[in-house]
Parts: sequence; C-alpha cells; structure tokens
Amino acid sequence: MDRILGIGNATVDIVHSLPEYPAENDEVRCDSRVVSRGGNAANTLVVLAGLGYRCSWAGMLSDDAEGRFVQQDLASNGVDTRYGHVSPRGAMPVSTVILSAATGSRTIVHYRDLPEYGLAEFGGIALDTFDWLHFEGRNTAALAVMLEQVRSRYPAMPVSLEVEKPREGIEDLFGQADVLLFSRDYARHHGYDEPGALLRDISASHAAADMFCTWGAAGAVARDRAGIEYSQSAVAAGPVVDTLGAGDVFNAGVISGYLRGNGIPGILRRACTLAGRKCMQHGLTGLTGED
Repeated sequence: MDRILGIGNATVDIVHSLPEYPAENDEVRCDSRVVSRGGNAANTLVVLAGLGYRCSWAGMLSDDAEGRFVQQDLASNGVDTRYGHVSPRGAMPVSTVILSAATGSRTIVHYRDLPEYGLAEFGGIALDTFDWLHFEGRNTAALAVMLEQVRSRYPAMPVSLEVEKPREGIEDLFGQADVLLFSRDYARHHGYDEPGALLRDISASHAAADMFCTWGAAGAVARDRAGIEYSQSAVAAGPVVDTLGAGDVFNAGVISGYLRGNGIPGILRRACTLAGRKCMQHGLTGLTGED
C-alpha cells in the first residue's frame, strides 16, 4: 500500500454545537461540547489512513498532556507520529469551534503558541520511503527550502500543497508542487468570486501543476496542466450537519484519487463525494465507502 507523508498542523479542537450561530454579546448555552484532535494536515492523514493508506505525520507537539492527547489520537487513527517533534516550549494550538445546527457552518477562533515545524526536523526524514508528500501551506520561508530539497533530491516524488490562507510568500511555492489545492477563502481574499477564474490566472504562470479549488455548496473546480477545466457539483445525499474538516477531507480525496490512478474528472468526483459525506456527519470516521 502507498505511503503518504503529511507535513503540517495538528490542533486541539474545542467544538461547541449550538442550534444557531449566536449574535454578538449574546450569552447562550450549547447543546454539546466535544474536545477532539484537529488540524488540516492531521485531518487529511486520518482520512487517508481510514482509506487504507500508510500515513505519517510531521509536525509540532507540545510537551504536555494536550500534546500527548494529539499524538495518541493520531496513533489510534492509524497515523504514524515518529516524525512529530516535541517542543520544550509552547502549548498546542487550540481551535475553538462554533457549529450551527441551523446551517452546518463552523466558525473558528484559533490560538497558537508553538514553534512551526522547521528544516532541522524535516531533514531527518527518509523521504525516499514515501510515495506522496503533502504539505500544508504555512511557515512559508522554511517550506520553500523543504520543497527545494525535495525537488533536487527526488524530482519524481509527487507533491501536493494546500493553499488555504493568504500567507506572505506562499505564491512563491506554487512552482514546486505537482498538485495545488486552493480554498474558497484564499480565492475570495484575492478578489475572485468563482473558482475557475482563480485557477485560470494561476495556471498562466504555473502550468506544470494540476489545480483544484473548493467552493462549498457549489462543489469544486479543477484545471489540469494541459489547461482543461473540469467542474463537479457538491455531492450530498442528506442534510448538512457539520462542515468542519470538509476541505481536509476533499484534499484526502484528491490524493487518494491520484494514487488510485484516476483521471482528473474521477479525482474531482471522488473528492467531492468524500467531502459531501463528511458534511452529513460529525467527525471523520465512516468515510471509506466506495464512490
């Protein structure tokens, strides 16, 4: 079975479920409160492990109970954490999440007090033992060097890069990835009101990569390195319950589609199907059924 390494974030998520999103200055009671492990790269790997892939996570952990909680959760979901680095200072990133039952939306307040995963930690990984590398687009200065090292040493290694947030210098990394995974938030930040326009503009200067952009209930769009554009409507067989992590699930669907040898239309359909299943349930389990 293919081996996948994900480099990126893991968090502690404190999820409050409410009947509807509160107004400013409201004092409300939630229906439930759940403490779970989150983080973009970590979520994507958990889904891929559930799909049967051998997954490893590279990221930062705090030297405390919350760090051990995150490490144990990843391990219990089949994700190898040997490349995680325990920092002697700082605390685990915490995301406080408000889930609205009325719409399925998730609102996130994020706190971070932990060093980013760096070159020293990355340099100790035997990259040639993996079949796919997935990078979360953060800590861009260090990430640029990591990607350059991958390209110089293992030019045939498939590399995906998640571009969720507008970060300084992240556009300089686009040419180092085979697959670029854009979010609606990134597109809107740059003035785009539909995904195809973003991908057309990015491909003008980075034609060597396949590109995907999610757009919530409108589905997703892909553009291959030949300049052909594909679209896929959202896949939902029931009401939206919880969109938390849907983008991470979409990314897992894209990676697994490539490893299965699917073409872009099949990859896009598989990713939207998995993300749609996620939106109809809480958590990341049970997403392994066939398309």
